[in-house]
Amino acid sequence: MKTIRMTTAQALVKFLDAQYVERDGVETKFVEGVFTIFGHGIVLGLGQALDENPGSLKVFQGRNEQGMAHVAAAFAKQNNRKKIIACSSSIGPGAANMVTAAACATVNNVPLLMLPGDTYATRQPDPVLQQVEQPTSLGTTTNDAFRAVTKYFDRIVRPEQLMNAMINAMRVLTDPAETGAVCIALSQDVEGEAYDYPEYFFEKRVHRIVRTVPSEAELSDAVEIIKKAKKPLVICGGGVRYSEAGDVLMKFCREFNIPYAETQAGKSATKSSCEYNLGGIGVTGNSAANTIARKADVVIAVGSRLTDFTTGSKSQYSDKAKFVNINVSRFHAYKMDALSVVGDAKETLKRLASKLRTSGYKSSYTTEIEKARTDWAKEMKRLANYSYGKGFKTLIPAQNPGSVEEFVKLYGTEVTQVAAICAIRENIPKDAVITGASGSLPGDLQRMWTTDTKDAYHMEYGYSCMGYEVSSALGCKLADPSKEVYAMLGDGSFLMLHSELITSLQEGKKINVLLFDNCGFGCINNLQMSNGVGNLATEFRYRDEKGGLNGSLIPIDYAKVAAGYGCKTYTVHTIEELKKALRGARRSKVSTLIDIKALPKTMTDGYDSWWNVGAAEVTSKPAGREAYERVIDNRKKARQY
Repeated sequence: MKTIRMTTAQALVKFLDAQYVERDGVETKFVEGVFTIFGHGIVLGLGQALDENPGSLKVFQGRNEQGMAHVAAAFAKQNNRKKIIACSSSIGPGAANMVTAAACATVNNVPLLMLPGDTYATRQPDPVLQQVEQPTSLGTTTNDAFRAVTKYFDRIVRPEQLMNAMINAMRVLTDPAETGAVCIALSQDVEGEAYDYPEYFFEKRVHRIVRTVPSEAELSDAVEIIKKAKKPLVICGGGVRYSEAGDVLMKFCREFNIPYAETQAGKSATKSSCEYNLGGIGVTGNSAANTIARKADVVIAVGSRLTDFTTGSKSQYSDKAKFVNINVSRFHAYKMDALSVVGDAKETLKRLASKLRTSGYKSSYTTEIEKARTDWAKEMKRLANYSYGKGFKTLIPAQNPGSVEEFVKLYGTEVTQVAAICAIRENIPKDAVITGASGSLPGDLQRMWTTDTKDAYHMEYGYSCMGYEVSSALGCKLADPSKEVYAMLGDGSFLMLHSELITSLQEGKKINVLLFDNCGFGCINNLQMSNGVGNLATEFRYRDEKGGLNGSLIPIDYAKVAAGYGCKTYTVHTIEELKKALRGARRSKVSTLIDIKALPKTMTDGYDSWWNVGAAEVTSKPAGREAYERVIDNRKKARQY
């Protein structure tokens, strides 16, 4: 057996450079490179290996470990999980910073390889710099935090362990049913230790992404349920996107006269203009999808995790409605007490269509689908023309209406959030990619955003991770430099994490940041105040003379922040200024930021859906007691499984 004597880190780099994936006969190099912020736990091991011989791997310099990992996750998602960028960090705080991003990737079933440094395997220098000491277990390190948020975890304490660990890492990363974050913790002394690795460990490996075919029994059971349905509804989830099954799903719905609705992950897998597409469903859904969902007798969920937002906390559908879940994961397929059909979305829909075609099935819908779409189109026009002026009323009930007038006086703005979104949609390239993650914007976007460009809607709403937005825009741009990419986020998210804006400038990968400044965490402010909680620590205010956080609003010039980095910036107070800024941003050669001073309480409200949230059973406030009674009443109507 021929061997090559290398350090553990050198072997890791050489192995990563030889990994490929193949689906439908198309082969793709799997690992694009390594994102890193070097520290003492990684720089002399993995850093030395990347410096001496990176092969074809590209090294990217991050600014924040969480941020760079979000970039890598977005890159993988936008590449349809067929390419990844690994992420490395030092031990301690560097590793801990990546835990949030790991959870985000795992929740969303996106492959993300984490390579944090770890403490010494020999334990001779213990406690080493940045080491967390656990008196009850000296083998426990910061990296053990990854166990709860990854799909596979391993720690390398011997050079030869690398081989088994990396084969298993690739197994998980390339499996559509199991993929998510993988953590391979690298003991910093072992990174530099040498071993005689067999040459075959470094041979080119092609990991086939197999399209799982459903069993005939499960297909037949599904057909029997659907054949009896008068008003079925299809849910288009993220699995449709990753299976590249959008065209097949649209054809399926047209043939059998079945409407479909989109989850956050499923949006842009199909065309918004499709006559059977009702748009977003559930808590952040629109009136078209939610109205049809109420009367559906069979729900066919394709590639969906069926989260509480998609199901309206299990209250969106009739308790008599039956579920047929098509998913590569049996875990997800079993949700909502459904008939599970385990298989790839594209292959399963094709086979299901063949069997239904033989039976001559058609749904009983007549004009309901068209009417629902027409009614929502009218509502969209209303939202597009919603502006500040005489007789102005907020879309969200304003328990503190004075804050809106205060905001107007502070910034002199007329921009409403919903009108801004409509203007953005009409004034950016038709094939542009938008990204988002948290706050009220994902709700507005799932309801209001339309696109006929495949994979142009990139929303992280499985973990709804504040700070994902700017990083994800860079990840999407790295995945496809030909597209204009727009991160849409609130001021709260921007303040949490925007450091990879610097990386976009460094890499020459222009992104556009559309920042909606409403002086606070507006979404949560709506939630707390609508449930009888006071205006507590959700608006950005100075501390008042009574010691509370209810002083005047804090004005922040976000354009100046980004300009200091070297970005092209704009501040807008009217829709016309916004349109002009968008035109300027398209001409810009560097990353841009548009600071949109958007009026509070001007985001969309719910459309016939409900979200089950915790409410105080004991409270002295009448509004709080009313909120609790509403929650209890709705919980009684929801499914219990």
